[in-house]
Amino acid sequence: MLSVKAVNQFYGQNHILWDINLELYRGQCNCLIGRNGVGKTTLVNCIMGHLPVKSGSMIWHSANQEPQNLLALPVETRAQMGIGYVPQGRQIFSQMSVDENLQIAMMASRNKTRRVPSQVYDLFPSMKEKGSRKAGELDETQQQQLAISRALVQEPELLILDEPTEHTSEAMEANMGNIIHRLNRDLGLTLLLVGHKLPFIRSVADRFCLLDGGRNVAQGTLADLDENLVKTYLTV
Repeated sequence: MLSVKAVNQFYGQNHILWDINLELYRGQCNCLIGRNGVGKTTLVNCIMGHLPVKSGSMIWHSANQEPQNLLALPVETRAQMGIGYVPQGRQIFSQMSVDENLQIAMMASRNKTRRVPSQVYDLFPSMKEKGSRKAGELDETQQQQLAISRALVQEPELLILDEPTEHTSEAMEANMGNIIHRLNRDLGLTLLLVGHKLPFIRSVADRFCLLDGGRNVAQGTLADLDENLVKTYLTV
């Protein structure tokens, strides 16, 4: 679905990503893992077009389009092509209602009907029940659901979730695991999950890509994520 090849990225003179390769497979939950500060969110921001890439390619294979290099496309086009993104920290509009948050998301998407897909309300009934409520008045679980709903109304083929369990309770983490299973297995969405909590990753992922110091150090199926890799690159 997405083939990232030899991507290099710089902040000023600082070389952040070094010849990164990443393969995302359609219909699977792919995890981008590593300790904090190794370049995971930087890579996601490069995929979304929020950061410039010095060299390399990102070839997007949509179900209904010819393969295209994302690096030649502006930010807004990437969402319209079917890439949804839930950033770290959610970034919902707290002073706007739930309905307004969803409508704004649809304006920049390939959803031409401007109607919330029924699967969003099937997944998160509270989004319909609390449509007129300000987003900032929702509890943490509902705010996370709203952030995911904003991405889902764009009808993506690929959904990127950046640290969805960061600073959450065990109950919220378990709930997020259930949501990911439903998105991936019931709705057939391809997922890229960014994180570093190993037990959670093992409970939801099919494949992993491990970063350290802005470089690929391993990738493969979860069975390939052995204790040596965990001890070397994930244990704090």
